[in-house]
Amino acid sequence: MDIAINLIGGLGLFLFGMIYMGDGLQKAAGNKMKDILAALTKNKLMGVLVGALVTGVIQSSTATTVMVIGFVNAGLMNLNQAVGIIMGANVGTTVTALLVSLNITSIATFMVGVGVAIFLIAKKRKVKNMAEVIIGFGILFIGMNLMQTAMEPLESNHVFINIMTNFNNPYIGIFVGFLMTAILQSSSATTGLLIALSATGVISFEQAYPIIFGQNIGTCLTALVASIGANITAKRAAVIHMLFNILGTILFMLFLRIPVQRLVYLVAPVYVPRQIAFGHIFFNILNVIVLFPFSNLIVKASEFIIRKDGRESDSITKYIDERILATHSIALTQTSKEVLHLGNLVMGQFETAKNALFEGNEELVYKVFEEEKKINKLNKEILEYLVKLDKVSLTSTEKDKLFVLMNTTSDIERVGDHIDNIGELVLDKIENKSDFSEEATIEIDNMFKMTMEAYKISLNALASPESDVCNIVVKYEEDIDKMYKTLRKNHIDRLNNYICSPNAGIVFLDMISNLERIGDHSLNIAEYILEVV
Repeated sequence: MDIAINLIGGLGLFLFGMIYMGDGLQKAAGNKMKDILAALTKNKLMGVLVGALVTGVIQSSTATTVMVIGFVNAGLMNLNQAVGIIMGANVGTTVTALLVSLNITSIATFMVGVGVAIFLIAKKRKVKNMAEVIIGFGILFIGMNLMQTAMEPLESNHVFINIMTNFNNPYIGIFVGFLMTAILQSSSATTGLLIALSATGVISFEQAYPIIFGQNIGTCLTALVASIGANITAKRAAVIHMLFNILGTILFMLFLRIPVQRLVYLVAPVYVPRQIAFGHIFFNILNVIVLFPFSNLIVKASEFIIRKDGRESDSITKYIDERILATHSIALTQTSKEVLHLGNLVMGQFETAKNALFEGNEELVYKVFEEEKKINKLNKEILEYLVKLDKVSLTSTEKDKLFVLMNTTSDIERVGDHIDNIGELVLDKIENKSDFSEEATIEIDNMFKMTMEAYKISLNALASPESDVCNIVVKYEEDIDKMYKTLRKNHIDRLNNYICSPNAGIVFLDMISNLERIGDHSLNIAEYILEVV
């Protein structure tokens, strides 16, 4: 019982330390993470290097692969770019195994103490982030030491030793590695347990090596689960990850396992934990070297396995994906694109409403109502995403941008509501055959044009935040207010002179009121941007 308690506690500390260290490294990297991923081209070799680097930073190949699935789903990259990063992620994850194989547990507690002292004293965010890296690094080794201590009694346990002799069959080792990683959802955790066990001398490198192969296959399950609900391309990215690891395992089992084991004995002749670390490194690097030239075939195989069946419908969102929230700078950029996407949908709805009015087309009115449903749904998803983004660690500049996006999203949605109101008024006008006078038609056409232009410029300001563009919206809104007062007065005069029917007069006045409110919301968007530019 004590073994299980200490083992679980040690594993918990190990995982916490690894995650805490990775988070600290990612915060320290800041926008550089965005720059690294933005540097991606169609050059798959560059993708391999980026995948290895990013995974080395966040300490998890699974997290990198899930992130890639999010990028593919959001349209940030294609499969040819993704395949390189996925291969590189497997190389980057070997850093964890190499770290935990180092025998530095004696200074682990000292590192935690130093890290905490720096964290408490430091004033700068970057220094605090590096302190988190040191703390996480120390906790990782404390957890590792606790696991090793918990397993020491197993050296003399005959039942356990008899069980371990079954690992002489490499295929059982692969299955055990797969099962452990599928349960723990982390190949790094399985590797840590394996290294802790090997330090007791109960298991040899020959027995441990196939377990590593199984770990690499087991880690694919998380990515496969993460692809559920994603688009077809993202599902193929998850399949590429699985194919790469399965093909790598087959390659080693048939041809490379024995030669690589001999190479490992030359590099690390005695200490089994270090042999496991080097074996892990050779396994992943050689897989990339051998399979990289066939990456196009792996992509085609994923397309063959995941085929288009005509049932997949386009998501309401185009750019945001929860899987990329981990890289908040990229998530924020993608959200900006999504808000602009929402704004353009409303612009399309605006044009449909105008056409419905001047053509007297009832079908176009119902199209306005359908577009409003889509706009409301997209607005809800964007706001939910922004709330989640608000919970991650953001810089002050990023928080300002988040503030603008939250408020702008609400104003754009309100513009859609006013256009929906206009649609209702157009429908009332058509059903009651309430015609405007020629003068009223010209006036409302002018106000439509001015209001649509103001809203369009506010979207331009959102796409390229500049004070000059925002100031144009401010001027437009002043002109819209003046026009509203003039048109209202003119139309009341027409009603008094019986030039327009009462029903047409009510429709006209309500319509220009909604247009004036759209001008106000366009101004709001411009003013939010002016606060942060």
